[in-house]
Amino acid sequence: MPALPQVTDKWILSLRGPRAALDPRRPYAWLIEPERTRAGRVEEVATIFLTNKECPFRCLMCDLWRHTTAERVPEGAVAEQVAWALRQMPGPRHVKLYNAGNFFDLQAIPRDDRRRIGERVRGHETVIVECHPRLVQRDCLEFAERLQGRLEVAMGLETIDPAAMALLNKRMTLDDYAGATRRLTRAEITARAFILLRCPPQSESEGIAWARRSIAWAFETGVECCVVIPTRGGNGAMERMAEAGAFEPPAVGSLLEVLEYGLSLRGGRVFADLWDLRQRADLSLREREQIDRMALLNLTQDLAAANACAGAAREPAA
Repeated sequence: MPALPQVTDKWILSLRGPRAALDPRRPYAWLIEPERTRAGRVEEVATIFLTNKECPFRCLMCDLWRHTTAERVPEGAVAEQVAWALRQMPGPRHVKLYNAGNFFDLQAIPRDDRRRIGERVRGHETVIVECHPRLVQRDCLEFAERLQGRLEVAMGLETIDPAAMALLNKRMTLDDYAGATRRLTRAEITARAFILLRCPPQSESEGIAWARRSIAWAFETGVECCVVIPTRGGNGAMERMAEAGAFEPPAVGSLLEVLEYGLSLRGGRVFADLWDLRQRADLSLREREQIDRMALLNLTQDLAAANACAGAAREPAA
């Protein structure tokens, strides 16, 4: 393998393309989708993709900065986004507030905005936000206390592979992650982990093995829900990793294998992130069948039920 580039903030920033043009008083996207809840029911979840200042951590694989602003948005703007989006999606009892960074970063969401947001979502059964483990501190616990329902915090674990973690520029240790998870669980806040499948410089088999180990470690640490995300290109830095022979997107079947392994542990919910896969036009029939199986497993969380459905689908009509 050719020598890998030295991954620094400056190097990552130098490879970026343009940002999207955004309205600071509107979320850049919103949608409703079904999800298996912590209570075991499949229910609608409203997801609001907030427009705010970009994350201060420059992770190698991140492309979420494309839908952020370079400067802080005006006071009150993020709370206005939440109020507006909820009026478009009045039904769901569960809401995700994803902000391409850290919900508890005051540069992204000012404290007064967070208070107003808490008032807007107070009656929801579940409120899910995302944050870097090092920023899960007292502000997180105070926000949870404002809610009638349960707070869930999604944190990027990515991988427990030390070689890959060193390349990701994550500015985090496993001790940081475990400590944040302990703080959440002690406060009866649910922890959700984002896990990458096939981080640089992993091979396909190494990517599967480390994703499996990462799910197991997350459950052992106290995480209740794991979301497995196929590592993707598109941000400049990942293309350079591909040129160096250190990155290739994982196969669809590898994602299914990791999902099935995670569910077999019975340590909590496990989801496969299918968002980008569903957009691809080059999939084979076999790959589309694998995606359909993962979509079913995401909702049922039950390998036996998915196998029964697959068997019924193969039976000839009477």
